[in-house]
Amino acid sequence: METVDDVAREQLPHRRRTRHTASVFSRPEKANTGPTNVWPMLLVLCVDLDDDLGRKTGMTTPVIGREAVQAGAVALATADPEDSDVNVIFEGIHIYDTIRERGESVEVAVVTGNEGADVKANREVGNEVDTVLASLQTGEDVTALLVTDGAQDESVVPVIRSRVPIDGVRRVVVRQAQNLESMYYTIKQVLDDPETRGTLLIPIGILLLIYPLALIGTLLNLPGLVLGTTATLLGLYFISRGLGIGDRLDNATDRLRQTLYAGRMTLIAYVVATALVILGSVSGFNTVDSFQPLAEGTTGFAAGIAAFVYGAVQWVAAAGITTSLGQITDEYIADSLEWRYLNAPFYVIAMAIVLHAVSAYFLNLVTVSYLAGALTAGTLLGIISTLAFAIAESHFREGGRSLEGA
Repeated sequence: METVDDVAREQLPHRRRTRHTASVFSRPEKANTGPTNVWPMLLVLCVDLDDDLGRKTGMTTPVIGREAVQAGAVALATADPEDSDVNVIFEGIHIYDTIRERGESVEVAVVTGNEGADVKANREVGNEVDTVLASLQTGEDVTALLVTDGAQDESVVPVIRSRVPIDGVRRVVVRQAQNLESMYYTIKQVLDDPETRGTLLIPIGILLLIYPLALIGTLLNLPGLVLGTTATLLGLYFISRGLGIGDRLDNATDRLRQTLYAGRMTLIAYVVATALVILGSVSGFNTVDSFQPLAEGTTGFAAGIAAFVYGAVQWVAAAGITTSLGQITDEYIADSLEWRYLNAPFYVIAMAIVLHAVSAYFLNLVTVSYLAGALTAGTLLGIISTLAFAIAESHFREGGRSLEGA
């Protein structure tokens, strides 16, 4: 015969509890109705979004289990006693011990992100939470209690909630002059962050310079110039920040550094080509001075353009040939050269022949016959080059050979 106690024990596992979303310390005591635990396992997650634990101690994360977590907290406190994540980890251990004393199922772990962008850090935290959940040897449901040191770490709450129900979030604040200390560390963090420091302090510094510069301008009888210069600097700064010019310069610098380390011929070719273009510009202006009085039957502007092209075209053509040969060399070294790339130097020569003949004709230096011959020669050079390399590419493609193996 079944007793009332037997029926109660059979029905007990089918009971469902109402999830409590407050802090873990406000959970009601577990009813002493038998050996079955009506509460799911509580996973105490200490969140270190910027991976202070891994970076400063060299420990592999996630850290799972009380002994391992305590060892990590001691190691982080030894490496950096001022790090707020030390208090977060010890608070997680304290919560673990408190829940353990009640006889409830509990585990503690530390999950970390990285020092970089928030999105990537959140993803790494999510991956480590998956690792922690996979390591739990339990058939019970699992809920989590997050322990953080501020709003930045709490930004990862949606990522964790997508993997495990969250019973609450506990923020750890050191009991001192909290408002003053929070302001101090906020200002210190702003001053330590290069990006925030540049964004905030530079415009403030320029604004603070307006008054002393205005006094100097008054003494020099140039108040408008000083104020205008200061306003210009401030405007240029905001424009550069708005357009991301600083980021573009950083990217260009990185690409230049990679080019130097990679030993690319293109860099040398561009430097030589820049020098040739400058020399060509000087030669063009000198030619303008020489041929402007001799330009008969043409307008002054057209004669100036023709004289500039006549004096600069050979230098610019040399620059174009240099850059194309440098690019061809790098493509060949990288095993990505194709036959049609070899057209570039011939195209440059063809265009140089045409421009030289046209500019010379405008300056009355050549006849119509010479112009017609030059135009024909430039056109034929381009056509022959295109056809020759197209045929070569088709031939070697059919033969199964590349340009590198030719």
